[in-house]
Amino acid sequence: MKSVVIEQPGELVLAERPQPQPAPDEVRVRVTFASICGSDVHIWHGHNPFAQYPRVIGHEFFGVIDAVGADVDASRIGERVAVDPVVSCGHCYPCSVGRPNVCKTLQVIGVHRDGGFSEYAVAPAQNAHRLPATIPDKLASLVEPFTIAANITAFLKPQADDIALIYGAGPMGLTAIQVLKGVYGVRQVLVVDRLPERLALAQENGADRVFNNSEFPLAAQLEGVQPTLIIDAACHPAILAEAAALASPAARIGLLGFSGEPCSITQQALTSKELSLFTSRLNSNRFPQVIDWMEQGLIQPEKLVTHYFPLAEIARAMTLFEKDPRTCCKVILQMD
Repeated sequence: MKSVVIEQPGELVLAERPQPQPAPDEVRVRVTFASICGSDVHIWHGHNPFAQYPRVIGHEFFGVIDAVGADVDASRIGERVAVDPVVSCGHCYPCSVGRPNVCKTLQVIGVHRDGGFSEYAVAPAQNAHRLPATIPDKLASLVEPFTIAANITAFLKPQADDIALIYGAGPMGLTAIQVLKGVYGVRQVLVVDRLPERLALAQENGADRVFNNSEFPLAAQLEGVQPTLIIDAACHPAILAEAAALASPAARIGLLGFSGEPCSITQQALTSKELSLFTSRLNSNRFPQVIDWMEQGLIQPEKLVTHYFPLAEIARAMTLFEKDPRTCCKVILQMD
């Protein structure tokens, strides 16, 4: 089978590999579509602190179960499934309180173990979520990105009368817009980014107001508006301090991302307004929730997709995703 392998940082190859065989509690998925995430690019360049090499990358993927392990019901063969990449132990403290995404022995498919940029992939049977026929194959790999927004909003508990501010109109920011508007009915969603093309995408995905902070500070453009809910989907170290300064008293701030650079903020900036600060990593069993949202039409994943490529053009697809944020949002690989 053909698989996209990062042999070592900077070395991406489309390699021939033997088909994996499912372990007793696993299923094998014949992958049909997989989408590119920024973390895939980071693994390629050696910037992901969790990656282990060599690695078949890809944690956003969809396909059909074509084989099962000894402990899995054979009737699952033929199921259309989206695969949750979070593999946890199920018994450590985080797992026991419903936070398997920060399991003490966490493994992520496509990071710690081989992923879905391949003609076949294996995963724990419980991680393969059956999809209804109403979700088309070509969009099914986008369940996973929306689980990121589902996870952070579960902490933030959005209300219709919130004034929400999202930093960053990349894929994660756009999924957050859709979830805030389509699921929670938030009436005011503001988005800030430095690229006009991304701000146009934000509007297409439901943003009520957009701000370009490439030349003028956001604070001056807000004209005294104090957001009650803020999501940092851009992950620059300077954002947290600015978010705290702009936030309404009693606001909630949610952080996505893994910048290793330090940021500077005082306790006073947080406690003087009694701000609530939440962090979020991956997702904690949010696949059924997002699948339900898609089935109901509460979110529109098609609004994120700008390009499709065959697997053979992986290098071109990854380079476009990395280098051209003005015209590129979600890039989906087709295996067939």
